[in-house]
Amino acid sequence: MVVSRSPAAGPAVEGRLRFGGVPLPLQEAVKVLGVEVDRELRFDGHIKHIAKKASRRVSALRSVASFLDRGGKLLLYKAQIRPYLEYATLSWMSCAASYTRRLDSIQRRALRLVDAADPPDPPAQFEPVSPLDSLEHRRDVAALVVFHKAQLQEVPHLAGLRQPLRIATRSTRTVLTSGDAVEVPRSRASQHQRIFVGRVSRIWNIFTAAVPHIQEMNTQSVKLAANRWRLSKPTPLTLVIL
Repeated sequence: MVVSRSPAAGPAVEGRLRFGGVPLPLQEAVKVLGVEVDRELRFDGHIKHIAKKASRRVSALRSVASFLDRGGKLLLYKAQIRPYLEYATLSWMSCAASYTRRLDSIQRRALRLVDAADPPDPPAQFEPVSPLDSLEHRRDVAALVVFHKAQLQEVPHLAGLRQPLRIATRSTRTVLTSGDAVEVPRSRASQHQRIFVGRVSRIWNIFTAAVPHIQEMNTQSVKLAANRWRLSKPTPLTLVIL
């Protein structure tokens, strides 16, 4: 597979890639550990695939919903449907917003089944199910936890995700800024701004400015703090690109 958005990139190497003397046909996409990676790195095909599989499971949930109470339906959604919507999410988080909204609609569809009233239950026994965090919320929390492991805990296999600390340039000197803020990769391409490093570095700078003593936290503490911080921003988090 030739990774490029240029239409001329594929024909330029067509027939030149060989293995054991046999020409290798070029592919539009390849699957790596369950993630479909396309030649333009848009992940459109992967999102369509997981949305289709998750949607079928929601339909299966509908067929058994009448036999389960709300807690049982919610547990089934968390165990059998949501993992499809979140598998390797940090690798394809750069996909277009229209595709992530498709996944959000599947979660909303499942939650309508969960919250549907059970006819046999008396109204007095009705207990509403606690609302679930949005998929975007969960992606952001997962990204912060992974970045904390890479940036502060310096986990070896995540070394490639580390970013340099932000440097403030003044009129007379250049100094490191206080805190744990990092340099944000600059790009004019909107898709590149949505990739893991581009998005998480912006979220990380906002998060570390709001949460003190993050260097002293372990992974679980960072996860809890990220959840609380993200819950304080119930609307979709808009990041200003400078």
